Amino acid sequence: MATLREILAERLAHALAAAGFSDAPAEIAPASDARFGDYQANAAMILAKKNRANPRQIASEIIQHLDVAGISDPPEIAGAGFINFRLRPGFLARQAGHLASDDRLGRTPAAQPQRIILDFSAPNVAKPMHVGHIRSTILGDSLARIARFLGHEVISDNHIGDWGTQFGKVIYGWKHFLNPEALETDAIGELVRLYREVNALEATDETVKKTAREELVKLQQGDPENHAIWLRAVELSWREFQKLYDLLDIHFDERLGESFYNSALGPLCEKLAAAGLAEVSEGALCLFFRDIPALADKPAIIRKSDGGFLYATTDLATIEHRVQRWDPSAIWYVVGAPQALHFQQIFAAARKMGVTADLRHIVFGSILGEDRKIMRTRSGENVGLAEVLREAIERARVLVTEKNPDLPAEEREEIARIIGLGAVKYAELSQNRLTDYVFSWDKMLSFQGNTAPYLQNAYVRIRSIFRKLEGGFDGKAPVQIESPAERALAVKLLQFAETVPLVLEDFRPNLLANYLYELADTFHGFYEACPVLKSEGATRASRLVLCDITARTLSKGLGLLGIRCPEKM
Repeated sequence: MATLREILAERLAHALAAAGFSDAPAEIAPASDARFGDYQANAAMILAKKNRANPRQIASEIIQHLDVAGISDPPEIAGAGFINFRLRPGFLARQAGHLASDDRLGRTPAAQPQRIILDFSAPNVAKPMHVGHIRSTILGDSLARIARFLGHEVISDNHIGDWGTQFGKVIYGWKHFLNPEALETDAIGELVRLYREVNALEATDETVKKTAREELVKLQQGDPENHAIWLRAVELSWREFQKLYDLLDIHFDERLGESFYNSALGPLCEKLAAAGLAEVSEGALCLFFRDIPALADKPAIIRKSDGGFLYATTDLATIEHRVQRWDPSAIWYVVGAPQALHFQQIFAAARKMGVTADLRHIVFGSILGEDRKIMRTRSGENVGLAEVLREAIERARVLVTEKNPDLPAEEREEIARIIGLGAVKYAELSQNRLTDYVFSWDKMLSFQGNTAPYLQNAYVRIRSIFRKLEGGFDGKAPVQIESPAERALAVKLLQFAETVPLVLEDFRPNLLANYLYELADTFHGFYEACPVLKSEGATRASRLVLCDITARTLSKGLGLLGIRCPEKM
């Protein structure tokens, strides 16, 4: 079904053409002030600037051809030349009624679906996932969910860091200091201990340093023993990662780490050199971007003078593999802002290689502690992701017990898990991804304000209405719009379908989060002004339908953010 904006935009486009302004954009946006209407268009102001004319006069010409009978009250001109639309109650009632039987809540799948590869999370083997992985992991998962909901084919790929110089130290430590019991109970903790112990020894013992390097070379040359140790380290690390992904309800279609592309690095370098795309400079094979001003003095090294390869080589081999295997329309990387230059170089190189897929680096800021510095433990280390999630659940458990102490322990535990994990996810996704934000337990677990518990509580409050309901619920009852509060709720519900696609325009799940917060606020205004169970007849039936649609929209919207709704709190 067409959204409110699409319906109005189509009518506006016809009016612009009829008025002789067919080249003007027929753009419709929600009104900035609800006192003046529901939607507005600024086409007259754009045309006036272009033609050096009076915008109000142009707006008047457009309105003469604007047919919105049965949809809106007669459009009004406001301010410098805005055209304002106030939707009619009958039209809103019919449109809202369609949502009652629509599982997609008014959002039809994309007419031209894309195949998108989404690269996110990417932890390093033999290292614990930490708070720094929150943004990539949760942001990437929400974008995958939203893109799939919109009808796109998404291949999520966790490009784990499973190759590198650290494995020489890990293998040396494995052979000399391994604690098998610790490896079974806390695999990553034991691998980190081995790495640190060898790293400390190297500072004072050149023999250890030399031997660790030799262990790395043996691994790279395919030594069976070292390869088996490396493979075991990867398996044990992934086992720990998987526990966190399962807890977060995050899944991947691919898990091709850096090691998968090793055999492709040499041939790729030779191919780039033979094609004249790479050239030797001071013994290293480099990609130069002399035709791109921002990169003219920033070449990318793809093979060092000693023959070693770099991240740039692996990432180009990864793109080549993805294009050959999947032929994607787009490849999106959810990676922090410090890697911006790297991806500028990689994308420029990929285009020189003939890659036509839309390559995007989806950057994000940092998570700060309450001291507004990068969030770390007292010892200066990264805060472990497992510890963050565990504490979120523990804190939520206390809140649930205080709020509903009579719930069975098992049910309390499940609700605490939903609330705690939802709070962490929403704290991330309600922020503009480009900004840093302060990680505050009190704020994210509050039942007031723009938080997951507030939205989850709104859902639970609605579901409680239906638990108290006597006589059944007719989900197909006609919607009636008789009061300002009913009207405001209907408009807000119908805006879900037009909000979700906006997320992918600039990869901003916070647009959806903010919409859900506004919806919950609007519902609370409706609930206070419009009795539901105490009303009667058609009014009662209509209000129950609006309540049901609201609960489904909150559940669907939070679900697209990877957040569940409990039935009780």
